[in-house]
Amino acid sequence: MRRLDTREAGFSEQLAAVTAWQDELDQDVNRTVADVLADIASRGDAALLDYTARFDKLEAASVADLEVSPDRQAAALERIATDHRVALERAADRVRSYHEHQLQESWQYRDESGNLLGQQITPLERAGIYVPGGKASYPSSVLMNAVPASVAGVSEIIMVVPAPGGELNDLVLAAACIAGVDRIFTIGGAQAVGALAYGTQTVPAVDKIVGPGNIYVATAKRQVFGRVGIDMIAGPSEILIICDGTTNPEWVAMDLFSQAEHDENAQALLLCPDKAYLDAVASEVERLLPGMERADIIRSSLDGRGAMILTRDLEEAVELGNQLAPEHLELSVRDPEALLPLVRNAGAIFMGPYTSESLGDYCAGPNHVLPTARSARFSSPLGVYDFQKRSSVIMCSEQGVQELGRLASVLARGESLTAHARSAEMRLGDKD
Repeated sequence: MRRLDTREAGFSEQLAAVTAWQDELDQDVNRTVADVLADIASRGDAALLDYTARFDKLEAASVADLEVSPDRQAAALERIATDHRVALERAADRVRSYHEHQLQESWQYRDESGNLLGQQITPLERAGIYVPGGKASYPSSVLMNAVPASVAGVSEIIMVVPAPGGELNDLVLAAACIAGVDRIFTIGGAQAVGALAYGTQTVPAVDKIVGPGNIYVATAKRQVFGRVGIDMIAGPSEILIICDGTTNPEWVAMDLFSQAEHDENAQALLLCPDKAYLDAVASEVERLLPGMERADIIRSSLDGRGAMILTRDLEEAVELGNQLAPEHLELSVRDPEALLPLVRNAGAIFMGPYTSESLGDYCAGPNHVLPTARSARFSSPLGVYDFQKRSSVIMCSEQGVQELGRLASVLARGESLTAHARSAEMRLGDKD
């Protein structure tokens, strides 16, 4: 990992270089995805079967054959190891309990003229969840996407998951069963996103698509946005750790690894005002790295986009964190609550030396779907609010419209929108 010092000349340029990330659209991918989406919109099930056979090597006579039956889901739940089931159920309970605190309720009030004003909260009717599949197992992704939708009151949750060669992980099916997913289709890629966005003869169209995927999935989500809602376009995973030099350096080294092992483009940063402590963490990184299963990926990530930064003090470290707006922020310090009010931009904040980011990924309760690439400056973690809509409510009384009608008339005529003005004026008692 490279070493940076905020006091050195050129630090800002060095930091910009190591944290730069430009999610450039691959034009070939863009065109391929556009063609796939157009084909799905045009041919529906037939196109979906063709792409599933071509890309996932999964032949089926109909899309109905690609749907996972409730019996198959239940069987998967029974097959998995007891400790896995207990862990999934306990994690789901914690995620559900946390997200229940996010529920919004409708509200109304009357102004001094008797006009009723308010906001009506309604859940989405149908949500689509994309889950990576095949040999990969991401049951945590199922829980984090499906549980908030369930808590929000979404009427129907549709999950799509690729099953290359027919291979489908039992843990993913079990998690879907526990999380309250209504229907599961073994389809993936841009074609699955298209099916959820446009609907086919068998796959119902949804109102919003959430969940991670490869570049084809991300590009497809970008292209269908507007027809349906999406959660976000996620970039590489990020962690920024602020230390005061009191946390076990071995722990911090492993926390850096926990993000670096995602992929070579993941970002892992450590900020601390104690040079000797940075040296200690660097030693632990070199000691522990050879024994890691994904050592090559971790080293590539740390060498390419990792850094240890010597700061003047903890306050400067937090301010740098605000500039970078990391996906995951660890305040691994003796008194994290003292620093918390200074934090403005972060997807999730992990407080104190005992709170590793990995706990948030699986079972703490808050959602692990978080904004990346500095989007924490303006966006938030996935939550119940992503599956609820807000409608404004307005009901004027006969008395109340006398004032509002005159105000609307003046403003509408100021914009030369005469029909607007007259529509309001017609409801006035005094037409003069």
